[in-house]
Amino acid sequence: MPTTHKERILEFVRPEMETVFSLEEYAGRLERVKAGMAEAGIDMLYLTSPEAICYLSGFRAEWYQAQGPKSWLPVSGLAVCVDADDYIHFEVQNEQVVAGFTSVSRDLRIFGGDAQPGGDVLDFIVDELDAEGWLQGATVGFEMFSYRPKRGVSEMLQAAMEARGARVVDGTDIVGGVRRIKSPQEIAYTRTAARIGDIGMRAALDAIRPGVAELDVYGEMVRAMARAGGENPSIAMPVSSGAKSACMHALASRKKIMPGDVVNIDLCGVYNRYHANMARTVCVGEPDAEVSRYLDAIAGVKAVLEGVIRPNLPVRELLRTVETYYRDAGIWRDQCWIGGYDLGISFPPDWVGPWFYDVHNDPGDETFEPGMATNYEANFYLPKLAGMSMFIDMMVFTEDAAEFLQRTPARLPVVE
Repeated sequence: MPTTHKERILEFVRPEMETVFSLEEYAGRLERVKAGMAEAGIDMLYLTSPEAICYLSGFRAEWYQAQGPKSWLPVSGLAVCVDADDYIHFEVQNEQVVAGFTSVSRDLRIFGGDAQPGGDVLDFIVDELDAEGWLQGATVGFEMFSYRPKRGVSEMLQAAMEARGARVVDGTDIVGGVRRIKSPQEIAYTRTAARIGDIGMRAALDAIRPGVAELDVYGEMVRAMARAGGENPSIAMPVSSGAKSACMHALASRKKIMPGDVVNIDLCGVYNRYHANMARTVCVGEPDAEVSRYLDAIAGVKAVLEGVIRPNLPVRELLRTVETYYRDAGIWRDQCWIGGYDLGISFPPDWVGPWFYDVHNDPGDETFEPGMATNYEANFYLPKLAGMSMFIDMMVFTEDAAEFLQRTPARLPVVE
């Protein structure tokens, strides 16, 4: 029987389950991942990115040991064997309770060390996998293009598995490829995230006035989305005004918004970790006529694309359409970036998914397949040294239709 408070809590405390998909959906994801492994010739896939872990198990936490002391080894994750019925979920003791109520993992193996995990947790994982027969002579895939674990730790984990007879290769694209095509439930969560984003943008627009700090606008936006059930997004959301609007990724600061400023807001509504991206430009006071013409043209692309997007639309067709539109509008040469990327499950520090398209790269025969959720992003430098305009909206593609999700107008009214 447990004798300490710690032992009692770990044994008996079970918060109400917070799983967000059916067991059948998780099982289907696992089968598709294993099919991808078989096609790539990978016997075992060891998943360490928060997104991949969540995608297969539902596990969600607020810290993934991305940084920290060298001796704290972020090697917890999922081991997926191509021939096994289930994966093994390795976690450390201080994440045991959260794994118990967020994940659907049936084979949860907890490293029981009292301190932050060091080399002993690595030994624990490798010993367990070796005992299963999943290492000797096996081709093991790592997510080598994931930030977690950092390089030094990844090399330690690779060396430990190779010492048991494994051959380690890159398996990053397997889960990323499966995740790109989303289920109806995932699309539904993305729609909800978009509605939350609309609420956040409305709050930002209501807060923007001369003399108000960028951080005040940011705070009202975050507050409104949280009240609507929105979660913390995976990137710090920019609110940039005046000359700072020329920076796509400037942080909101104590800078005061001034009359005549262009203000850019780039946000994501988030629901069950599914992200819906949107960016809009706001003018504080009536802009110069040429600036206004640019803003009309930048935002006007949405109406053009609404008549073009459809399931299985060739990416090349979309890119040709927008290039023709922007050239005819006379603003093509002032582009910063035009394209988009996959959005779905994500955790800090990034909501950008692994698939992308843009006007600078030939997409080949790629299409917008049913089940895809991607943003469309068009950022242009403005005349009169006014800064930049950011326009982003979410597109979803289903078997029968394609649509933009945001209800916020593409061209926002002037704030006086």
